[in-house]
Amino acid sequence: MSRSSYIFTSESVSEGHPDKVADRISDTVVDAFLSAEPEARVACETLVTTNRIVLAGEVRAAKPGASKAENKALTKEILASLEPKVRAAVKDIGYEQKGFHWQKAKFANFLHAQSAHIAQGVDATDKKEEGAGDQGIMFGYACDETPELMPATLQYSHDILRKLAEVRHSGECEALEPDAKSQVTLLYQDGRPVEVLKIVVSTQHKKKIAGASATPKRVQELIRPYVEGVFPAGLITRKTKWHVNPTGRFEIGGPDGDAGVTGRKIIVDTYGGASPHGGGAFSGKDPTKVDRSAAYACRYLAKNVVAAGLARKCTIQISYAIGVAQPLSFYVDLHGTGEVAPETLEKALPEMIGGATPRAIREHLGLNRPIYARTAAYGHFGRQPDNEGGFSWERTDLVDQLKGLA
Repeated sequence: MSRSSYIFTSESVSEGHPDKVADRISDTVVDAFLSAEPEARVACETLVTTNRIVLAGEVRAAKPGASKAENKALTKEILASLEPKVRAAVKDIGYEQKGFHWQKAKFANFLHAQSAHIAQGVDATDKKEEGAGDQGIMFGYACDETPELMPATLQYSHDILRKLAEVRHSGECEALEPDAKSQVTLLYQDGRPVEVLKIVVSTQHKKKIAGASATPKRVQELIRPYVEGVFPAGLITRKTKWHVNPTGRFEIGGPDGDAGVTGRKIIVDTYGGASPHGGGAFSGKDPTKVDRSAAYACRYLAKNVVAAGLARKCTIQISYAIGVAQPLSFYVDLHGTGEVAPETLEKALPEMIGGATPRAIREHLGLNRPIYARTAAYGHFGRQPDNEGGFSWERTDLVDQLKGLA
């Protein structure tokens, strides 16, 4: 039986969390390759730990019509350009600490050529269409809990950390350091969030706040006005329970405190546990990898369904086989809130994006562009499309078409 009254929790992590530092670096590599060659192939994994940054994975920058020697030279040129780009990304996050410093960390690059056996399945030829970069299942989700059509627990968790990063970068709140986590627990009545029950924030900080020892109580007093400001009026009450730096002092953080690896925050990146997840991470992957591009397409379609008023909630699943262009399956769940039959949407939605083949998705959403570093923190969804083509999957330009299905 479906429940209309319940308690639900989601978490987020900041741009300075070790895993997010790794995601940012991996997506910086993707952007570097796509800037030089829009059809480049990238699968970059990053490890960050105490004053060390390590890249590994597979890449290929092959310009159509170029010779083998020319493409080899282009790939070598891009690889040689990565270190300053990676260091600039770490500097932008704000790491100038003894244990992890953008300028002083040791850098190692083990990226190498993509497997020819994978390439033969993915690349288009005269005899076959471009295939999916891997097998797997991908999900997209949208709901009407927030203006962003995202789960409220996750949206508010992201908003908390984005606000703390904003005041840290501006210098308004100098005591904060980059590493942080948040968690929001909401009470739902009749399927709507009505009260914040618990807020958890753990944030790295300097030794002192306004000349005094940075105790959890002082950290809470410092950040509480910023945290309260991200919630709609009335959601936080006198009964809301706060847990700020509940373990005590949090001075040692970031990659110096915990090693970070690409792709370990897949629930933070998507829907905060409110939707199923196919298991594939996003960061470090070029858009031929359907783990990324098809998940973006599913969000795009689900968001348009909810924006069109065809459902209050929508989950979409799609599946692929490596080297095969056409999806193996396409499933829609409207969670009992639909104004149209799911079967109608299952037939219509893929055709709105060219049959949902990997190439059709990339072309419809304009994914072969250097737009990915900005996705690495605060979620890949619930964001505003920008003028450079970023977050194109957040557009709601299918609404009028979809309304015609009702």
